[in-house]
Amino acid sequence: MSRKPTKGYFVKGQFVALGSELDLELKRELKGSDEPSRTELKHESDALQKLGTELLDLRADLIARLDLSEKFRDAITDAKRITNFEGKRRQMQFIGKLMRLLEPEVLAQIRHALDEQHNGSAEENLALHQAEQWRDRLIADEDAFGQWMNTYTATDSQQLRALIRQARKDAKPEKPGEALRHGRAYRDIFQIVRQHLGGATNEAGDKA
Repeated sequence: MSRKPTKGYFVKGQFVALGSELDLELKRELKGSDEPSRTELKHESDALQKLGTELLDLRADLIARLDLSEKFRDAITDAKRITNFEGKRRQMQFIGKLMRLLEPEVLAQIRHALDEQHNGSAEENLALHQAEQWRDRLIADEDAFGQWMNTYTATDSQQLRALIRQARKDAKPEKPGEALRHGRAYRDIFQIVRQHLGGATNEAGDKA
């Protein structure tokens, strides 16, 4: 039995079936409508659902900054508590629904908070950069030690001087042409510098 041919038309050599998503989009274009397509709405819904899932891992101090209702905050707390798979899935659907009700500026707050958690704030990144610069100067420049001690007089000078000597020793390659090495003293100098610059130590600095 032959199949009934699908009704439609061709646009630039492409067959467009009547009632298809492409057909509806073309008709909206002809009408000058800016209404989003079902595909666009689905993508937007999926993106908000993913954003809601990422909220569960956001630090408490960053969540506290967000302009969220008590209902939304309770939903996040409940989602973290639920361990049952089906219960968790339903709770995340509920959070996704709440996400779709948020104002654009609140969504922007959430994205900014997630970015800060992943990459650090501008102030934190600047402090890390300054600590790295001071560490490298102390190791490479003989005059940097005196400059540091004149500014940060509370530093244990004997400890810092010993660490600088060790870091310079560690950095010397055993064989010509080998890459520079960074031992524990290199990391310890960073910790001391970071502390006196007024910031807590950070994994990024440990690896720097």
